[in-house]
Amino acid sequence: MYIFPAIDLFEGKAVRLLKGDYEKMTVYSEFPEKIAENFASCGASHIHIVDLEGAKDGTTPNLGTVKKIIEGGKLFSEIGGGIRNMRTAEKYINAGIDRIILGTAAVNDEAFLKEALKEFGEKVAVGADIKDGFVATHGWLQKSEIRCAGFFEKMQALGVKTIICTDISKDGAMMGTNHELYRELSEKFDINLTASGGVSSLDDVKRLKELNIYGAIIGKAYYTGAINLKEAIEVAE
Repeated sequence: MYIFPAIDLFEGKAVRLLKGDYEKMTVYSEFPEKIAENFASCGASHIHIVDLEGAKDGTTPNLGTVKKIIEGGKLFSEIGGGIRNMRTAEKYINAGIDRIILGTAAVNDEAFLKEALKEFGEKVAVGADIKDGFVATHGWLQKSEIRCAGFFEKMQALGVKTIICTDISKDGAMMGTNHELYRELSEKFDINLTASGGVSSLDDVKRLKELNIYGAIIGKAYYTGAINLKEAIEVAE
Protein backbone atom coordinates (compact mmCIF):
# COMPACT_ATOMS: atom_id res chain seq x y z
CA MET A 1 0.00 0.00 0.00
CA TYR A 2 1.27 3.45 -0.91
CA ILE A 3 1.15 6.30 1.58
CA PHE A 4 0.15 9.62 0.02
CA PRO A 5 1.02 12.48 2.39
CA ALA A 6 -1.19 15.40 1.42
CA ILE A 7 -0.76 19.08 0.77
CA ASP A 8 -3.95 21.13 0.47
CA LEU A 9 -3.35 24.51 -1.14
CA PHE A 10 -5.10 27.81 -0.56
CA GLU A 11 -3.54 31.13 -1.64
CA GLY A 12 -0.17 29.42 -2.06
CA LYS A 13 -0.14 28.08 1.50
CA ALA A 14 -0.42 24.54 2.90
CA VAL A 15 -3.68 24.37 4.85
CA ARG A 16 -6.18 21.87 6.24
CA LEU A 17 -9.95 22.10 6.46
CA LEU A 18 -12.16 20.42 9.06
CA LYS A 19 -14.78 18.22 7.36
CA GLY A 20 -14.48 20.25 4.17
CA ASP A 21 -15.50 23.51 5.81
CA TYR A 22 -13.68 26.49 4.30
CA GLU A 23 -14.55 28.51 7.41
CA LYS A 24 -12.57 26.03 9.54
CA MET A 25 -9.16 26.35 7.90
CA THR A 26 -5.76 26.00 9.57
CA VAL A 27 -2.63 27.32 7.81
CA TYR A 28 0.36 25.03 8.38
CA SER A 29 3.00 26.50 6.09
CA GLU A 30 3.60 29.34 3.67
CA PHE A 31 6.17 27.19 1.86
CA PRO A 32 4.43 23.99 0.69
CA GLU A 33 7.44 22.93 -1.37
CA LYS A 34 9.44 22.56 1.86
CA ILE A 35 6.80 20.18 3.17
CA ALA A 36 7.15 18.09 0.00
CA GLU A 37 10.90 17.91 0.57
CA ASN A 38 10.24 16.66 4.10
CA PHE A 39 7.85 14.01 2.77
CA ALA A 40 10.67 12.75 0.54
CA SER A 41 13.16 12.74 3.41
CA CYS A 42 10.75 10.56 5.41
CA GLY A 43 10.76 7.99 2.60
CA ALA A 44 7.59 8.98 0.77
CA SER A 45 7.40 8.06 -2.91
CA HIS A 46 3.98 9.63 -3.61
CA ILE A 47 2.23 12.90 -2.84
CA HIS A 48 -1.43 13.97 -2.97
CA ILE A 49 -2.14 17.63 -3.75
CA VAL A 50 -5.48 19.46 -3.62
CA ASP A 51 -6.12 22.97 -4.90
CA LEU A 52 -8.93 24.10 -2.59
CA GLU A 53 -9.50 27.31 -4.52
CA GLY A 54 -9.66 25.40 -7.78
CA ALA A 55 -12.15 22.97 -6.25
CA LYS A 56 -14.59 25.83 -5.72
CA ASP A 57 -14.24 27.76 -8.96
CA GLY A 58 -12.53 25.49 -11.51
CA THR A 59 -9.36 27.58 -11.98
CA THR A 60 -5.65 26.90 -11.32
CA PRO A 61 -4.60 29.75 -9.00
CA ASN A 62 -1.92 27.65 -7.30
CA LEU A 63 -0.22 26.27 -10.42
CA GLY A 64 3.06 28.06 -9.65
CA THR A 65 3.12 26.55 -6.17
CA VAL A 66 2.31 23.13 -7.60
CA LYS A 67 5.33 23.36 -9.88
CA LYS A 68 7.55 24.20 -6.88
CA ILE A 69 6.17 21.19 -5.00
CA ILE A 70 6.89 18.87 -7.92
CA GLU A 71 10.44 20.21 -8.22
CA GLY A 72 11.05 20.17 -4.47
CA GLY A 73 9.87 16.68 -3.60
CA LYS A 74 10.48 14.81 -6.86
CA LEU A 75 7.67 12.42 -5.87
CA PHE A 76 4.95 10.70 -7.87
CA SER A 77 2.38 13.49 -7.76
CA GLU A 78 -1.38 13.55 -8.15
CA ILE A 79 -3.61 16.60 -7.96
CA GLY A 80 -7.29 17.32 -7.69
CA GLY A 81 -9.42 20.40 -7.32
CA GLY A 82 -11.26 22.11 -10.15
CA ILE A 83 -10.08 20.03 -13.13
CA ARG A 84 -13.21 20.38 -15.28
CA ASN A 85 -11.95 20.68 -18.84
CA MET A 86 -9.16 19.44 -21.10
CA ARG A 87 -7.30 22.75 -20.96
CA THR A 88 -6.88 22.52 -17.19
CA ALA A 89 -6.01 18.82 -17.38
CA GLU A 90 -3.31 19.53 -19.97
CA LYS A 91 -1.92 22.39 -17.84
CA TYR A 92 -1.24 20.02 -14.99
CA ILE A 93 0.09 17.17 -17.14
CA ASN A 94 2.39 19.60 -18.96
CA ALA A 95 3.57 20.96 -15.59
CA GLY A 96 4.80 17.49 -14.66
CA ILE A 97 1.90 16.11 -12.61
CA ASP A 98 1.79 12.31 -12.86
CA ARG A 99 -1.94 11.89 -12.30
CA ILE A 100 -4.92 14.25 -12.32
CA ILE A 101 -8.00 13.65 -10.20
CA LEU A 102 -11.44 14.47 -11.56
CA GLY A 103 -14.08 15.03 -8.91
CA THR A 104 -17.01 17.27 -9.77
CA ALA A 105 -16.34 16.76 -13.49
CA ALA A 106 -16.54 12.97 -13.16
CA VAL A 107 -20.03 13.38 -11.71
CA ASN A 108 -21.37 16.14 -13.94
CA ASP A 109 -19.52 15.84 -17.27
CA GLU A 110 -19.22 12.30 -18.56
CA ALA A 111 -18.10 13.51 -22.00
CA PHE A 112 -15.08 15.25 -20.47
CA LEU A 113 -14.25 12.24 -18.32
CA LYS A 114 -14.31 9.98 -21.38
CA GLU A 115 -12.16 12.42 -23.37
CA ALA A 116 -9.62 12.68 -20.54
CA LEU A 117 -9.46 8.89 -20.19
CA LYS A 118 -8.95 8.54 -23.92
CA GLU A 119 -6.17 11.14 -23.97
CA PHE A 120 -4.38 10.42 -20.70
CA GLY A 121 -5.40 6.86 -19.74
CA GLU A 122 -4.15 5.83 -16.31
CA LYS A 123 -2.96 9.38 -15.63
CA VAL A 124 -6.62 10.07 -14.83
CA ALA A 125 -8.06 9.17 -11.44
CA VAL A 126 -11.48 9.96 -10.04
CA GLY A 127 -12.18 11.46 -6.65
CA ALA A 128 -15.28 10.13 -4.92
CA ASP A 129 -16.08 12.42 -2.01
CA ILE A 130 -18.79 10.75 0.07
CA LYS A 131 -21.28 12.57 2.28
CA ASP A 132 -24.05 10.55 3.96
CA GLY A 133 -23.64 7.79 1.38
CA PHE A 134 -23.87 10.14 -1.62
CA VAL A 135 -21.22 11.72 -3.83
CA ALA A 136 -20.50 15.39 -3.06
CA THR A 137 -19.25 17.95 -5.60
CA HIS A 138 -17.89 21.51 -5.90
CA GLY A 139 -15.34 21.29 -3.11
CA TRP A 140 -17.76 19.23 -0.97
CA LEU A 141 -20.24 22.11 -0.97
CA GLN A 142 -22.99 20.25 -2.86
CA LYS A 143 -24.39 16.73 -2.35
CA SER A 144 -25.49 14.93 -5.52
CA GLU A 145 -28.22 12.29 -5.86
CA ILE A 146 -25.65 9.64 -6.82
CA ARG A 147 -25.01 6.84 -4.35
CA CYS A 148 -21.44 5.77 -3.64
CA ALA A 149 -21.66 2.16 -4.89
CA GLY A 150 -23.49 3.17 -8.07
CA PHE A 151 -20.84 5.76 -8.82
CA PHE A 152 -18.03 3.23 -8.38
CA GLU A 153 -19.84 0.79 -10.66
CA LYS A 154 -20.16 3.40 -13.38
CA MET A 155 -16.53 4.55 -13.09
CA GLN A 156 -15.26 0.98 -13.35
CA ALA A 157 -17.41 0.41 -16.44
CA LEU A 158 -15.93 3.55 -18.06
CA GLY A 159 -12.39 2.26 -17.53
CA VAL A 160 -11.29 4.34 -14.55
CA LYS A 161 -8.39 2.52 -12.86
CA THR A 162 -7.91 4.61 -9.70
CA ILE A 163 -10.45 6.13 -7.30
CA ILE A 164 -9.61 8.27 -4.29
CA CYS A 165 -12.50 7.89 -1.88
CA THR A 166 -12.98 10.42 0.91
CA ASP A 167 -15.47 10.11 3.74
CA ILE A 168 -16.09 13.81 4.36
CA SER A 169 -17.47 13.20 7.86
CA LYS A 170 -14.07 11.80 8.87
CA ASP A 171 -11.80 14.27 7.08
CA GLY A 172 -9.67 16.34 9.41
CA ALA A 173 -11.62 15.15 12.46
CA MET A 174 -8.82 12.90 13.80
CA MET A 175 -11.39 10.26 14.80
CA GLY A 176 -10.20 7.36 12.65
CA THR A 177 -11.05 6.37 9.10
CA ASN A 178 -14.10 4.54 7.72
CA HIS A 179 -12.61 1.03 7.47
CA GLU A 180 -15.97 -0.59 6.78
CA LEU A 181 -16.60 1.63 3.75
CA TYR A 182 -13.21 0.79 2.26
CA ARG A 183 -13.61 -2.91 3.02
CA GLU A 184 -16.95 -3.02 1.18
CA LEU A 185 -15.62 -1.08 -1.81
CA SER A 186 -12.39 -3.08 -2.09
CA GLU A 187 -14.32 -6.36 -2.02
CA LYS A 188 -16.90 -5.24 -4.56
CA PHE A 189 -14.79 -3.44 -7.15
CA ASP A 190 -11.62 -4.28 -9.06
CA ILE A 191 -10.07 -0.84 -8.86
CA ASN A 192 -7.04 0.90 -7.31
CA LEU A 193 -8.72 2.30 -4.20
CA THR A 194 -7.12 5.04 -2.13
CA ALA A 195 -8.59 5.77 1.30
CA SER A 196 -8.82 9.40 2.33
CA GLY A 197 -10.27 11.10 5.39
CA GLY A 198 -9.58 10.38 9.03
CA VAL A 199 -6.37 8.37 8.73
CA SER A 200 -5.15 9.50 12.12
CA SER A 201 -3.09 6.70 13.70
CA LEU A 202 -0.68 3.91 12.83
CA ASP A 203 -3.53 1.51 13.69
CA ASP A 204 -5.57 3.09 10.87
CA VAL A 205 -2.66 2.50 8.50
CA LYS A 206 -2.30 -1.12 9.66
CA ARG A 207 -6.01 -1.84 9.23
CA LEU A 208 -6.10 -0.30 5.76
CA LYS A 209 -2.98 -2.26 4.80
CA GLU A 210 -4.81 -5.45 5.83
CA LEU A 211 -7.57 -4.60 3.34
CA ASN A 212 -4.94 -4.80 0.59
CA ILE A 213 -6.01 -1.51 -0.94
CA TYR A 214 -3.84 0.63 -3.21
CA GLY A 215 -3.21 3.68 -1.08
CA ALA A 216 -3.95 5.80 1.97
CA ILE A 217 -3.81 9.57 2.24
CA ILE A 218 -2.41 11.13 5.39
CA GLY A 219 -3.27 14.78 5.93
CA LYS A 220 -3.93 16.46 9.24
CA ALA A 221 -2.36 13.61 11.25
CA TYR A 222 1.00 14.45 9.68
CA TYR A 223 0.72 18.16 10.44
CA THR A 224 -0.32 17.66 14.07
CA GLY A 225 2.31 14.98 14.68
CA ALA A 226 -0.31 12.30 15.42
CA ILE A 227 1.33 10.07 12.80
CA ASN A 228 5.05 9.73 12.23
CA LEU A 229 5.22 9.66 8.44
CA LYS A 230 8.35 7.51 8.29
CA GLU A 231 6.74 4.90 10.55
CA ALA A 232 3.49 4.98 8.56
CA ILE A 233 5.39 4.31 5.33
CA GLU A 234 7.21 1.40 6.95
CA VAL A 235 3.90 -0.09 8.15
CA ALA A 236 2.30 0.35 4.72
CA GLU A 237 5.18 -1.34 2.93
